[in-house]
Amino acid sequence: MVDNSIILCETEQEDLNTFFQFQLDQEANYLAAFTAKDPTDKAAYLEKYSRHLADPTIHMRTIKLDGVIVGSIAKFILQNEAGLTYWIDKEYWGRGIASAALHHFLKIEPARPIHASTAFDNYGSQRVLEKAGFVRVGTDKGFANARQAEIEEYLYKLV
Repeated sequence: MVDNSIILCETEQEDLNTFFQFQLDQEANYLAAFTAKDPTDKAAYLEKYSRHLADPTIHMRTIKLDGVIVGSIAKFILQNEAGLTYWIDKEYWGRGIASAALHHFLKIEPARPIHASTAFDNYGSQRVLEKAGFVRVGTDKGFANARQAEIEEYLYKLV
């Protein structure tokens, strides 16, 4: 079972290079939708996430499967509310890794309520959130850089 093989480690500066490579995938970027204006700008990516590593309000973890980095998960604060974000390398999609990582993360992250959102058509991410007990509480519209269009997003909450 993949759940027993998943480990969440404190994110280190070196992990950011791997995370940067993950988010270069066009299909993954499209599904994530709300991404950087230029996902190929490595300097901007490393600067942003290096700041996140130093921010005590951000709880970042590196997701490892059998010792290999396969993704990231983090709690952040936006407009005085706890938010959740995660990213799994496309090579590892469909194996239950995001669900297992989220299950583990919610045990070590005390913030509640915690909010998350997905693009309206990111069914995999919607299932991950719902399996973890998140409830869809609304919708919003926003400009999705990865799609160069305004799209609907589904808003979730875990209390």
